[in-house]
Amino acid sequence: MTPEGGRPAVFLDRDGTIIADRDHLSDPAGVRLLPGAARGLRRLAGAGYELVVATNQSGIARGLFGEADYRAVRARLDERLAAAGVRLAGTYHCPHHPDFSGPCACRKPAPGMFLRAARELGLDLGRSVLVGDRVRDVAPAAELGARGILIAEAAAAPEGVAAAADLIAAADLILGTERALRE
Repeated sequence: MTPEGGRPAVFLDRDGTIIADRDHLSDPAGVRLLPGAARGLRRLAGAGYELVVATNQSGIARGLFGEADYRAVRARLDERLAAAGVRLAGTYHCPHHPDFSGPCACRKPAPGMFLRAARELGLDLGRSVLVGDRVRDVAPAAELGARGILIAEAAAAPEGVAAAADLIAAADLILGTERALRE
């Protein structure tokens, strides 16, 4: 399923995980990094993880905004992260919604975006982590052989998924687990 010996990645949901959730964000001026997001991402990158965004963007299927609007928001996010010393290895989005465009293999919780990124970027999903603020963001972790961390209260996390308050706490959890595995 994934290249053995590939690089580990942290797959991140965008809205509500890296930036404030603005509900169908189509204006680059609305891109606001969440407190501590850049710091947590820098720590993960510094530890050797590739950073990959995997985001559902149903506003495209709903006709609320177009691909050009999505790309403008993505470019603004890249600019904000670069200014904070963070570089993404890749960004993947699903422009579908089953009620508007029919079923697809890429809309989370389907594994399509993760499999594509692993193939295109040479990532080892078994050494990777999925981080998001909704269960659908981390649900594919078990199927992919990865770990999942939900940015939420611990009670909200399904069995087998860890919980963290924010990206700094998620980075602490990921890096602590990695140290334990190497010892």
